[in-house]
Amino acid sequence: MAVMSNGIVNGEEVSAKRILRVGIIGCGEIVQVAHIPTINLLSHRFRTTYLCDISKQSLDHCSRMVLGGMPATTTDASELCSSPDVDLVIVANADAYHVDHGIIALKNDKYCMVEKPVATCFRDLERLIEAEKTSKGKVFVGTMRRFATAFLDAVQEVGGMSKIQYARVRDIIGPNNVFVDQSGTFPKKFSDFSTADGEDRSRREADIQEQALVKEFGVPNTPQSQRMLRVLGGLSTHDLSAMREIIGMPRDVAGACLSFPGIFSVLFHYDDFPVTYECGINGIPQFDAHIEVYSADKIVRVDYDTPYVKGLPVTMTIREKVGEAGFQERKLRKTYQDPYTLEFLNLYDCATQNKTPKTSAADALDDIKLFGMILKADAQRYK
Repeated sequence: MAVMSNGIVNGEEVSAKRILRVGIIGCGEIVQVAHIPTINLLSHRFRTTYLCDISKQSLDHCSRMVLGGMPATTTDASELCSSPDVDLVIVANADAYHVDHGIIALKNDKYCMVEKPVATCFRDLERLIEAEKTSKGKVFVGTMRRFATAFLDAVQEVGGMSKIQYARVRDIIGPNNVFVDQSGTFPKKFSDFSTADGEDRSRREADIQEQALVKEFGVPNTPQSQRMLRVLGGLSTHDLSAMREIIGMPRDVAGACLSFPGIFSVLFHYDDFPVTYECGINGIPQFDAHIEVYSADKIVRVDYDTPYVKGLPVTMTIREKVGEAGFQERKLRKTYQDPYTLEFLNLYDCATQNKTPKTSAADALDDIKLFGMILKADAQRYK
């Protein structure tokens, strides 16, 4: 049984609630920078009880980061998922293992959060969805930007527009190590894994790439298209998933210039308005991520900063026509709670009530549809 909690959090009395015991598969950068610190801060809702990784050095390092007692450790994901001391499983290891380890969690009737990308091909995601149908658990996909308060407010504002004229989605960021190094979490990377482990990961990645690029998308399988698929599944998943929630799915892709490494651009065709998507990495250490939606008399914009530095606000800016010759601008920040914290609070409610989250495995099917649409729009680049 999970323990119960009473006490004061942020100056408010917290009634007795179930504390979810969390098992984490994968102890790499995202877990060190975001997940363990967030769980530690939300100790009135979660406690890390089990860690799994193929690196014993990483297990040792992350064990010492956990508050509330030393967690059990293992190199076997099945051992963690079957443990009676785990209520919730977080799958945050290499992308190639997300689906298989999510299925193991579901077979043990555990609710699980799977980091993005949950999958980059339909075959694997459909296996996960099938496993979910016979499990008492469910899948929560970790696209945290969709839980930011400013984003949810923007969804409401855009929903009230009479007619969308245009939208822009941008995610152009500087070197990620700059933000990670300033996160205050001092993550470490370890390499004490076997040659067999490395070979197994490479085989899985090659199989997924062939399945997605050739068999499902009809795109040549080259080092360049493989790299683009990784970018779409990594950085772009946040943008495309949020885009779908705020303005829906596009009809098709009118054109794309997939010039990565660097910055690439996509033009989405909606029924009666265009959407531009710009994404990539350059050397300037800034985080330029936003969604901006235009109507005839209102513009709504959400600005994101790096999620790796806690407390940086996500804001919504509204520009509206005033009279015949003027406009007003309002910038709203309702909270300093970061998207990871808000995501985990939503995860808690979903897991304790066994609810299907909005970021479900089935919802992620549309991300893979977009990956295919984008790659096919500039497929000649890979011939």
